[in-house]
Amino acid sequence: MHSAGRVVESRTGFHVYNPEALPKPTVTLTVKTNTGPVVHHNGQTPDEVEDPPFKPLTREEAQALRAKHPPVSPWRVVGSQALAGVLCAVLTWAVTQRAGTSWSALYGAAATVLPSALLARGMTRRTSPNPGAAVFGFMFWEMVKIAVAVAMLAAAPRVVPDLSWPALLVAMIVCVKVNWLAMLWQRRPV
Repeated sequence: MHSAGRVVESRTGFHVYNPEALPKPTVTLTVKTNTGPVVHHNGQTPDEVEDPPFKPLTREEAQALRAKHPPVSPWRVVGSQALAGVLCAVLTWAVTQRAGTSWSALYGAAATVLPSALLARGMTRRTSPNPGAAVFGFMFWEMVKIAVAVAMLAAAPRVVPDLSWPALLVAMIVCVKVNWLAMLWQRRPV
């Protein structure tokens, strides 16, 4: 029953582990706790540190900030996704020379781009000054986007002849990830 660091089967059929066979620790760790108050370099405790007062931006400062960091157009993102999807389909055709694989990649791109275009259209159609309505509108259009994407994926075997799921999914992933590249183009005007 006792063996050097191994699990041994006892007479009852249960496995028994021998802790005596484990190596003994060679390093002992001692932790000393500081029971005194924490003091920052400026002599204040964390409770005494105050945040600087909030200062709203002036109209000129806000305009300068918007000019320096313009918002990214959702249509630029959708266009970037479409371009990446077409490039995926062309690359798939160049590598495999199979029409079904290329169509699968193109359909995967469409299953990302079309729902994104619906979301962009729904969000840019009209804006509400009410923050609650804006949040509800975003959630609604995001759910529409997800439902359309799921419906397109469910229809893929019937729509795409000689469907290749790996090509479809890779194209979808590329189209979703291209959103980050579109963010890099935010400095250029739309």
